[in-house]
Amino acid sequence: MTSREETTNMPVVLLLLVLLPLIVYGKESTRCGFKSCPVSKKNLINVHLVPHSHDDVGWLKTMNEYYYGTSTNIQRAHVESIMDTVVEELLKDERRRFVYVEMAYFSLWFNRQKPEMQETVRKLVKEERLQFAGGAWTANDEATVHYQSVIDQFTLGLQFLSETFDKCARPRVGWQIDAFGHSEQMSSILAQMGYDGQFFARVDFEEKEGRMNNRSAEMIWQASASQDERSEIFSSILYKHYSAPIGFCFDILCTDDPIVDDNNELNNVEDKVDQFIDYIIGMSEHYRATNLLVPMGDDFHYMVAARNFKNMDKLINYVNARQVNGSYVNIFYSTPGCYLQALHRAQLTWPTNTQDFFPYADKPHAYWTGYFTSRPTFKYFIRLGNHFLQVVKQLTALSKLHNIPDAMSNLSKLKQSLGIMQHHDAITGTCKKHVVNDYTRILSSALTSAEHTAKMALQKLTSLKTGEFVSCFQLNISICEFTQNRPNNLLVTVYNPLTRATKQYVRIPVPRGYYMVKDFQGNAVKSQLVPLPEELIALKYLRPNLTQYDLVFEADVAKLGHYHIKSTNRNSEPQNLSVDSEMKELSKEPHGEMVGNSLVKLFFDNNGFLWKVEMNGISANVSQKFLFYEATKEGDKQTSGAYISAPPIQGANIRSFKIDLKIYDGPLVKEIHQHFNNWTSQVIRIYEGVSRVEFEWLVGPIPIGDRLGKEVVTVFSSDIRNQEIFYTDSNGREMIHRKRNDTKEIPGNYYPITGRIVLEDDKKRMTLLNDRAQGGSCLGDGTLELMLHRRLLHDDSRGLGEPLNDTTVARGKIYLILNPADNDTATEERLIQQELHLPVWLFFSRSFQNINSTVNANFSSLPEGIEVLTLEPFTSLKSLLRLENMFDKSSITFNLKPFLMSLKAEKIHETTIDGNMLLKDMKRLKFQKDEKPVKNLEYYTAKHRPLEEKLKAKNKKFEITMEPMQIRTFILTHKNFDVEDIQLYANRYQPF
Repeated sequence: MTSREETTNMPVVLLLLVLLPLIVYGKESTRCGFKSCPVSKKNLINVHLVPHSHDDVGWLKTMNEYYYGTSTNIQRAHVESIMDTVVEELLKDERRRFVYVEMAYFSLWFNRQKPEMQETVRKLVKEERLQFAGGAWTANDEATVHYQSVIDQFTLGLQFLSETFDKCARPRVGWQIDAFGHSEQMSSILAQMGYDGQFFARVDFEEKEGRMNNRSAEMIWQASASQDERSEIFSSILYKHYSAPIGFCFDILCTDDPIVDDNNELNNVEDKVDQFIDYIIGMSEHYRATNLLVPMGDDFHYMVAARNFKNMDKLINYVNARQVNGSYVNIFYSTPGCYLQALHRAQLTWPTNTQDFFPYADKPHAYWTGYFTSRPTFKYFIRLGNHFLQVVKQLTALSKLHNIPDAMSNLSKLKQSLGIMQHHDAITGTCKKHVVNDYTRILSSALTSAEHTAKMALQKLTSLKTGEFVSCFQLNISICEFTQNRPNNLLVTVYNPLTRATKQYVRIPVPRGYYMVKDFQGNAVKSQLVPLPEELIALKYLRPNLTQYDLVFEADVAKLGHYHIKSTNRNSEPQNLSVDSEMKELSKEPHGEMVGNSLVKLFFDNNGFLWKVEMNGISANVSQKFLFYEATKEGDKQTSGAYISAPPIQGANIRSFKIDLKIYDGPLVKEIHQHFNNWTSQVIRIYEGVSRVEFEWLVGPIPIGDRLGKEVVTVFSSDIRNQEIFYTDSNGREMIHRKRNDTKEIPGNYYPITGRIVLEDDKKRMTLLNDRAQGGSCLGDGTLELMLHRRLLHDDSRGLGEPLNDTTVARGKIYLILNPADNDTATEERLIQQELHLPVWLFFSRSFQNINSTVNANFSSLPEGIEVLTLEPFTSLKSLLRLENMFDKSSITFNLKPFLMSLKAEKIHETTIDGNMLLKDMKRLKFQKDEKPVKNLEYYTAKHRPLEEKLKAKNKKFEITMEPMQIRTFILTHKNFDVEDIQLYANRYQPF
């Protein structure tokens, strides 16, 4: 292949005039893979025309409104007609191609088709005329999502494709064209699924300009600092967003003229061809290869696909006809996968990239960092949904409900719901208010359905065959209908979704009274009654006030534990009763008050503000305050909105709050209740035996009486000298090195914090962990800042068309850890982060009988550091097992057979991370780096021998090594379940 410079100066190539594009298709056109790709021509610029439609799973309209095409007064968009007309047009010409992404829509459409149409679609897929990119349930966000949820929703979408079509349907590329910035972990996940590359459009405008100018818009992204080169993935930034070139948008939603080739005064063929060739020549100056990808589509395009394809046919014919006159532009229908194959075969070399693409700005002073925090209550609800999903998946697998239709249907509903929530206009909070309400409806309904499956599983796993096993989904605001009247003879079943046994404090909302707590063996358990904050009780419109206390005790659980709570009177066994928290007055001494336990000491000044923390052998001056940035609208200046954070450029207008303080002392937990104003308060907690500090903040409704929107933050300041360096997590996983840039305004230094933000010097390390995605930064040495809540009065002009007038009250938790600055503490933080992400889950039943459990899975056979990331039923006789090495420095070798035997597996097959392709079949394109050119085509395959054995094999065959931060995925095949036992259980089960 000649270089780009040589191509632009090539002599005129004389070619025969033809009316059809000169493309050579493989002889075996019915075989999937690269054999179906058009072949690029030497000495020409080969333009891969990629027809596609970007279909948001909710944004301005709800998912159903988009699918059925209703509410046209909001937006003209009808997904059903897109699929109907695209299939019709593909059948007319075998050269045509179309790329689709969102399985939430495609599965809905395909499952409603008649068998004849389904077979027609299968043929189009097999021939790769209809091709899938991404392939997840939705095109997910990359900033605010957790890696566990991303993997789950890709597993769901790819499983649908695998079960519906043959292997030709499996995508080979990521198509993240509308995400508002791009994360390392997302790229790593795509690589681990065996994808050849990824495409995206939204990159910071300055960085994109620089990359276009130096031909580095296509690169090899080294997406993991812990893993080897197999985590690298080829990444391509689209030239002009993901829409068609200006003048060539032929969709009914566009105003560009169609190509008129009749012999009359409207004939515009020459002008259109000139314009397109000029566009391609200009584009070619910014890319290294003589193959170029041009997307032809946009949001909800192809509702009348005939118009699109008819004009693209003409464009292809007339552009290629120019070759006889010396044009060296060759254009044809193609796909992103075929484009990457052409680049791979060209054997060019590429620059490398090691950083993510946050924050994203589309113009000066317009950083898309507000959505890191937008709609915090909804973000928490999604995190809660994922928590329950992992619990129910594990319970369903352990109780072997694989063949119970109701159980699997309910579980599937929750999987699909959480897949929808990962969409880049859902979890981001960048959709209209009525769409948020619809998302909430979808997730609430799915949680209720999955609760039935959890009940079935627990009835099978325990001796309590009539237990209710109710979940309380509003414990974060201390609401549980099951306990709001004085709970007597209450059974609390505690499920631990982690791999290791755990000790965690639980809080149960109860009325004022006297309670005894006992474990399943009848032993008394220490408990404490703690008053709820007055500010929470005052929210009468949000929660009933039947429960004004939390009952606190420590649960010690391997996998499944049970505790009995009995309401009694003061004179009954007083040594076993819950201890009331003692209220202490704030000292008026100059140095204020010290509140401490055996591991943590907190120091407050005489105004009630925190000023010093001691823990883990470290003493540091740590203060905390709440502030807000004013959001104003001044002329044409960019304003803050659902997407963008844009406080005043010349110094943000920040206001502090006054503070009142109460202290509650007790043997299990000590609490400091802080009141700042009538819409901001906080409880600071330290638990006995726990080396961290919990800050439970309550913010809202944010007032707007001054006609100013507000972005509320909390700032922790310390005496740590981090010299502008800090670290943020990537989707809850690996940490990324950041450096504050004082030449940028505040939002330009903001990053997505999904689980952890850290700063340190050579002696001390301060870490904040959170319970939902938030924006965060280090805006001054020793400080960490998290944005908690936003309420805005103006739209930021990015398409939403309404302000983020979020009137909710948000309640959330931040955890502070001080440690010595060494590598071991980072490992400990990772384990703590996992515990906070998936804490124990509580189920409630009305019973005081003795109870026992039978969870035979041998989780303790797995070594420390190896976490069961996923355990779930996959098909009727198969389970999906996903293991993760939690450590970023250490490899771990162990024998997996004891654990597999406890799960009663008969066979095991290792797969790619999504569970839908055997790892031994993975073969993806390897692109060459600038500094390491090679002459031969290279491919990535599995680094290790994939584990694929029958359980009868020798024990040594099951000895595996997991490298730092590695995730390995397996499909377990079980023996036939006892059909008689299943039938008996199905007959016994009484649905709600």
